Amino acid sequence: MSLYQRINEQQGGPPVPPKPGQPGQSAAGQPPAKVPPGAGAGTPGGPAARPAQPAPAPRRDPALNELRHRIHQQLIDELGPILFDRRLSEQDLRRRVHEQLHAAIAAERVPLSAADKAQLIQDVSDDILGYGPIDKLLRDEDVTEVMVNGPDLVFVERSGKLTKDESIRFIDSDHVRRVIDKIVSEVGRRVDESTPMVDARLPDGSRVNAVISPLSIGGPFLTIRKFATDPLQIDDLIRFGSLNAHSARFLQACIVGKLNVIVAGGTGTGKTTMLNVLSSFIPEDERIITVEDAKELQLHQEHVLCMESRPPNVEGRGEVTIRDLVKNCLRMRPDRIVVGECRSGEALDMLQAMNTGHDGSLTTVHANSPRDTLARLETLVLMAGFDLPVRAIREQMASAIDVIVQLSRLRDGTRRVTHITEVQGMEGDVITLQDVFLFDFGAGVDENGRYRGQLQATGVRPKFAEKLADQGIRLGPEVFARDGGRKAVTGR
Repeated sequence: MSLYQRINEQQGGPPVPPKPGQPGQSAAGQPPAKVPPGAGAGTPGGPAARPAQPAPAPRRDPALNELRHRIHQQLIDELGPILFDRRLSEQDLRRRVHEQLHAAIAAERVPLSAADKAQLIQDVSDDILGYGPIDKLLRDEDVTEVMVNGPDLVFVERSGKLTKDESIRFIDSDHVRRVIDKIVSEVGRRVDESTPMVDARLPDGSRVNAVISPLSIGGPFLTIRKFATDPLQIDDLIRFGSLNAHSARFLQACIVGKLNVIVAGGTGTGKTTMLNVLSSFIPEDERIITVEDAKELQLHQEHVLCMESRPPNVEGRGEVTIRDLVKNCLRMRPDRIVVGECRSGEALDMLQAMNTGHDGSLTTVHANSPRDTLARLETLVLMAGFDLPVRAIREQMASAIDVIVQLSRLRDGTRRVTHITEVQGMEGDVITLQDVFLFDFGAGVDENGRYRGQLQATGVRPKFAEKLADQGIRLGPEVFARDGGRKAVTGR
């Protein structure tokens, strides 16, 4: 019996029969018969095979949604100042909210089943103390990305694969909007009709992007890329197969030896994770300055200064770009500059910093291969607004960049390092690249569709190995020894 039916019955109204076809019931008004696993779609003689989907969550009664919204507003009005009181511990705040919540439900005098009451308490608690229906997804360590495409359409990423989560539903578009407003207000940003797109972050550093009407059709869009509570270390990447021990030792030597490294890859390939791991190799006694759009890097060194860009205010003033921050950090006596991502003219300032004594700098770029990385950097430098000759830009890149680490997201959902490439210099008008490690795609895939290949040395010793040796960082011949698979690439 629905909440509406119970309220109607208590008030003496005529009994309301359940409608045929109501969610969770058959046309005869009875619960639907259970279907054995494997029956239905995909069975011989049935419709075309489809992947099994979890049963969709039944839609809530409108009366229950209205009650939930009313109690939520009442608690916000009563507890408003307390919710942002930093003197209260999380346990005390949760206790106060639950006390007020039980009192508000009792005051409504609405008959609720034990299940409805428990669900109502959980939903309102998540709305007030967390981020609504997606709160449990954010607590799930197996979920790496949450994508809200509308009130009834939520996708999650687990193990590199996207699936639709039928159990998560918002009340309506306004409910999604309230969750977005709560997230962006916590980091001092805003989203409205004048600025309908926003980048933000959760307290744990997870990256958030939101788009609202009129740009989003069908409801507000919310994308959250979660960060692990315990950041991945180099040993984790070796265990996952993203790297091997020799390539990890090589990258560690590059960072300690203050070589300039570019991490390149497409969206969702793990560039920020790799940048985090590489940054962990920076010695403790160096001054590190990080520059990001939204703070994501989690460095554990003591001497770290983190800076974050700022969008313009309502009047269109006060914007501080990544390029402004890169220029400013050059005056802050950095030993290392780590830029979260080069997307525009800051690439020119980054190259100049690498060429003027700030060795050991790190950044990421969106690109599909090491050669594409150089082409994209050329484009980004031209976006700085200076009409520089292409040869001058390439000479700057060849002089500044030492190593390109290329990541890819493979068809099986895994994220792998596919190239570790040395930038050797100029030959005519072309920058010469030399692959030091390559992923072995020739090993094929197993019965589960997973790639069997690993990152392997090409057998070529990079030119900067002597520079590292002069600093006391020696890489033995076993690091560059070929262990089968791909043939060495002698230059491109």
